[in-house]
Amino acid sequence: MGFGRIEKCGKFLRERGIGSPKIGIILGSGLGKFADGIDSKIEIKYSEIPGFPISTAIGHEGKFVFGKLSNKDVIIMKGRVHYYEGYPIEDVVLPVRVMIYLGIKTLIITNSSGAINKSLKPGDLVLIRDHINFMGINPLRGKNYEEFGPRFPDMTYVYDLDLRKLAMEVAKRRGIDLREGIYAAMSGPSYETPAEINMLHILGADVVGMSTVPEAIVASHAGLKILGISCAANMAAGILKKRLSEEEVIEVADSISDKFERLLNGIIERI
Repeated sequence: MGFGRIEKCGKFLRERGIGSPKIGIILGSGLGKFADGIDSKIEIKYSEIPGFPISTAIGHEGKFVFGKLSNKDVIIMKGRVHYYEGYPIEDVVLPVRVMIYLGIKTLIITNSSGAINKSLKPGDLVLIRDHINFMGINPLRGKNYEEFGPRFPDMTYVYDLDLRKLAMEVAKRRGIDLREGIYAAMSGPSYETPAEINMLHILGADVVGMSTVPEAIVASHAGLKILGISCAANMAAGILKKRLSEEEVIEVADSISDKFERLLNGIIERI
């Protein structure tokens, strides 16, 4: 990737008066409406940024939104890029590294996922406690950039315990059912087979998706505080006698947008 490319993207955004955001938020499939509620916003499409990857997935609008939430400066990714879109892993994590360059200290990562744990149901929100990387690649492979972090970063506490406690407190106060679980990341774009889902269940995964883990790894590498929230948009392959579809994922994520917004707003108020 090269630090120069990250710096070029970061300077481009700074020249457009984005301020100094301290909180970064990545909005997953169907969750983009959250960005519509921020104050004093500046919107910049990924396609306007030199050398920046463009999101092609359904439900990912592909723009940065800068502004204020609860009087805090935030930078929101309204849609992400995925490894399955054909981008090299360096491009998948470029947006996070640009946000790090801009000065964020906390990263909230959201996604839509398939529920492996049978006690979950479509529309449930799951706080990510830990992850399993089955994408077959690590975004830190290759040259290490000391500007961001050490060669061999510890991954014991990727998802910040204090932020997780805060999220649980906010959920309880606002009457939102929030579960905790382990997120498994697969490369996609095909949904997993029933046999793969059974394997992930045996390994302890509660939900499965095609994102989040590369972003969490590079953010943890840089010492950021990370909070992960997953919307269980459907039951994973083989659990129900039905086929999976992307339309269902978007529909369920859209149906819980109010609950999701209340939770995220409450968390940001208290960070």
